[in-house]
Amino acid sequence: MVMLLYYIYTLITMRRGRPSGVAAAFLAVAITVVSVLSTKAPRAEAARAFFVFGDSLVDNGNNNYLVTSARADSPPYGIDYPTHRPTGRFSNGLNIPDIISEQLGSEPTLPYLNPELNGRKLLVGANFASAGIGILNDTGVQFANIIRIYQQLAFFQQYQDRVSSLIGPAETQRLVNGGLVLIVLGGNDFVNNYFFTPISARRLQFSLPAFSRYLISEYRKILLRLYELGARRVMVTGTGPLGCVPAELATRSVNGQCAVEPLQAAAIFNPALIQMIQGLNQDIGSDVFVAVNAMQMQRDFISDPQAFGFVTSKVACCGQGPYNGLGVCTPASNLCPNRNIYAFWDPFHPTERANRIIVRQMMTGTTKYMNPMNLSTIMAMDSRN
Repeated sequence: MVMLLYYIYTLITMRRGRPSGVAAAFLAVAITVVSVLSTKAPRAEAARAFFVFGDSLVDNGNNNYLVTSARADSPPYGIDYPTHRPTGRFSNGLNIPDIISEQLGSEPTLPYLNPELNGRKLLVGANFASAGIGILNDTGVQFANIIRIYQQLAFFQQYQDRVSSLIGPAETQRLVNGGLVLIVLGGNDFVNNYFFTPISARRLQFSLPAFSRYLISEYRKILLRLYELGARRVMVTGTGPLGCVPAELATRSVNGQCAVEPLQAAAIFNPALIQMIQGLNQDIGSDVFVAVNAMQMQRDFISDPQAFGFVTSKVACCGQGPYNGLGVCTPASNLCPNRNIYAFWDPFHPTERANRIIVRQMMTGTTKYMNPMNLSTIMAMDSRN
């Protein structure tokens, strides 16, 4: 707009031979008007908002603000992040939400508890995820103070009130309805609940198939609450092949093979999740929820790491003990020199490079990975509306 006004000003001065007082005054007033208009409250349609819910796979720093043992705020976490410092992400660098934000052409969402999340930054969206949480409230009790999923949803409602005071209720509804949502739950309910001890309360209560059915029924309630809160494009991620992560190889494996029970849990849970999502979409009458088959995405590079440029999918880059799968990643841990050739960063979490492979499948994968559509299709469809 300013360049157009300057062009008009140039035409006027060219005709007059030199800048006239009228032409100069016109340009000054016009630029002032444009500047005032551009400093009004930011409009929601400027960019697609992105909202993130879930556990440590997508937490980008909320747990930094909590008194909890589930945190990633010390080196060598963040060693390959642009600042080369730990951020609270359970990664050597960027995590899945960061890479999705890149694909959206947007800046990364801030953790909801970050005091810098205010003003214009609210319109980018927010990350509500908290390491250690699960579908169930009793998952992750060993980590003490974490943001359980219904508290994350309560924060989402609070977020909308804050945005409404900035741009008004109607624009806020448009922002939320048009936003993209990612939710990642389920893995901790097995690893840090059902399988956490040899004899757990949930093991005594449920068989493995019955526990999976219970998780699916509770996950459905969570997704319906998200819908009630205005979410209309929700990517729902199940678990990876739980028995194949370095932590499970270190504690449950026989001869380096994927641990049987956790792998069986993922094999039961993930197909049931896809089926539940399909039924939920039918009930709503719209493809609101998209099933992200993280099990298959990770299985690809776990079963054939060399095909993806990794030297191993069994040994974590950072850790200790067998497969670097014991304990947590600390400054005293073993640390690989090249994170790009490892599929796993620590005993549970993929490296940034593995995360990029996962997001690539989210963007362009077939229904084998994204059902009923991938993220590129979602973006193309929504751009026409």
